[in-house]
Amino acid sequence: MPELSKDTTLCISLSGRPSNIGTRFHNFLYAELGIDFVYKAFTTTDIAAAIGGVRALGIRGCSVSMPFKEAVIPLVDRIEASAAAIGSINTIVNDHGVLTASNTDYEAIASLIESHRLDPAASVLVRGSGGMAKAVVAAFHGAGFTDITVVARNAEAGPALAATYDARWVADDPGPGADIIVNVTPLGMDGADAETLAFSPAHIAAAGTVFDVVAFPAETPLIRAARAAGKPVISGAEVIALQAAGQFARYTGVTPTAEQVQRASAHSRV
Repeated sequence: MPELSKDTTLCISLSGRPSNIGTRFHNFLYAELGIDFVYKAFTTTDIAAAIGGVRALGIRGCSVSMPFKEAVIPLVDRIEASAAAIGSINTIVNDHGVLTASNTDYEAIASLIESHRLDPAASVLVRGSGGMAKAVVAAFHGAGFTDITVVARNAEAGPALAATYDARWVADDPGPGADIIVNVTPLGMDGADAETLAFSPAHIAAAGTVFDVVAFPAETPLIRAARAAGKPVISGAEVIALQAAGQFARYTGVTPTAEQVQRASAHSRV
């Protein structure tokens, strides 16, 4: 990696709960590819001022995480189809003061649906109704899935999400039976819910594929239980690696290879 200088290009992330995953991922690839960039994670209590700083200081790229994915919409100049499809932004690119927004979460999930050859005839049960749940439900809907159920206690966000993508909403667990189960909640994430199983063993037993978008740890209780049951899994580690690689390419103009993405993903978890 070149020595830091006045010419080094800065990329950042803005999150309510910053982690080292993105920082380590991007900086690993900058070093490996010899690109004169540096990446730093931040949080803020003033998202409008923070985005103003991105524009004013010439910060090249900005990753956006919870709780800012919707709040930044009126603060950018252009919105690509991936973000417009779900009304949520996770990536901002600054071209000489013009801010273009996209959503590489959506793109990553759509790519995983395709690469794992999930059958559009399958039934899908999605737990959650936040920003990432929008990306998940929209990606399944966009891939031709028509039997989608959203289970969410939030009586506003849940029905709204389901209605947007012709899905069903239920407030309480509908019980096992879905072909594909997807956890898009903090259940299983490092912290207070680290040991919580997002779906019951009965749900796992009935499912053909188990998908957990929680990225840290890579092996959540749900993923461990699904592997033990012999079920095909899609992990949050896959999602975060693909979405970060999409951001990296937008920021730098360089598309890393699959092997480089795997190494960067592994490094981000050390």
